Amino acid sequence: MTNLDLYAKAEHLLGIEEATEALYDLYRSELEEYKIKTLLDIGCGRGGFMHRMISDGVACKGIDLSAVMVAECREQGLDAECVDVSQVGGKYDAVVAIFDVLNFLNQDELLKFLDAVSQRLNDDGIFIADINTLYGFSDVAEGTMSSENEKEFLVVDAVFENDELHTKFTLFEKNRDCSYTKYQDTIVQYFHKVKTFEKLSTLKLIDKQTFSLYDTKDKTLLIFKKRVLA
Repeated sequence: MTNLDLYAKAEHLLGIEEATEALYDLYRSELEEYKIKTLLDIGCGRGGFMHRMISDGVACKGIDLSAVMVAECREQGLDAECVDVSQVGGKYDAVVAIFDVLNFLNQDELLKFLDAVSQRLNDDGIFIADINTLYGFSDVAEGTMSSENEKEFLVVDAVFENDELHTKFTLFEKNRDCSYTKYQDTIVQYFHKVKTFEKLSTLKLIDKQTFSLYDTKDKTLLIFKKRVLA
C-alpha cells in the first residue's frame, strides 16, 4: 500500500467533506466563463468534481496516483487512470489540480509537472490549481488530530519545518476477531511561493486569489493560460 492509498483509506475520517465541496464549487464557478467542453482532473480522488462537470455537459477524464481512488472512480463508470500526467494522451480545454495537488511535489517535480500540464492543454486552454499559503501550513495544517468510529481509529501528526509539512498517518482497522491491523506512513508536502509560478515558460499566471478554506487566508487559487509560442 502506498502512502496515497493509506490516505484514501483514511480520508473519510479526516472531516474534510465540507472543505472539498467548497473547493468544487469554487473551481466550477471559475470554469463557467471559459465554456469548456473537455477537462482533465489531476488528483481526481473519488471523482466528485468530475461528476459535477459531467452534469454540466463537460467530457471528463481523471487521473490519480492512488489505485484505490481510481478503482472507486471506475466502479462509478468514470474515465479514470492511475498514471502520471506525463503519461496522459490527448489535449483538453481545461486541466484542474484540486486540493493541494501541487504541494505534494518538490520544486523539481513541480516544474516538470507544470510543463506536462501545458502539453495536455489546447492552445486556449486553462489550468486551475490551489496551493497552501505559508499560514495554511504553519497555523492550520500543523498539529495532531484523531478520529474514530466503531471499526477504525486514526491519528494524524503533522510537523511543518524548513518549508516542508511531514504528516504521519496511523490507522488501526478492527478485524473480525477484534484484533487490529495497523497501517502507518508519512506524506510530505512542500510550500511553494507564488513567485515560483510567475515566470514559467509554458504557462502564464493570469490570476491569483487568496481565500479561506479552513481559516483566514490559508489557500491561494492559481489560474493559468497556456503560453502559445509564435
